Amino acid sequence: MFQRSSVVKTVKVNSASFSSIIQLGDSRVINGFSRALAVQREADVFFAKEGNFLNYRTFSEPIPLLPITERVSLLTHNCLPLIKVNNISILAMSSSAILHVGNSENVSLEARVKHIRQLFRAEDEQ
Repeated sequence: MFQRSSVVKTVKVNSASFSSIIQLGDSRVINGFSRALAVQREADVFFAKEGNFLNYRTFSEPIPLLPITERVSLLTHNCLPLIKVNNISILAMSSSAILHVGNSENVSLEARVKHIRQLFRAEDEQ
C-alpha cells in the first residue's frame, strides 16, 4: 500500500449517523454495510413480525460479483508524499456512509433497502 500522509485543514460534519465513518489516514480494509426497511402506510398499523430482516429475500440473496477480466495498466508518480485537502464540509452522512481521506487497499460497500408501501385501494376508502 502507498505510504502518504493525509493533511486536512478543516473538517465540518453536521451529522453522522447509522454506522457512518469519518476517517483521516490510511486503512487496509473498509467494509460498509447497511440494511433498512422503509415502510409507508396510509393507516397507522404495525404488524409484530414485519421488522425481521430474515422475512425478506432482499436481505439474504447473494450479490453477484463478476470477475474483472480486463488488463489494467497503471503508472503513478507522486511528487509529494502528501494528500492535502483544504476544507471538507458535509451537511449529513447516514447509513454506512464513509468519509475517508487517505489510502485504502480493499473497499467493500453494500446497502440493501426493502421499500414497503401499503396504500388503500379505492374500494377500501369508502
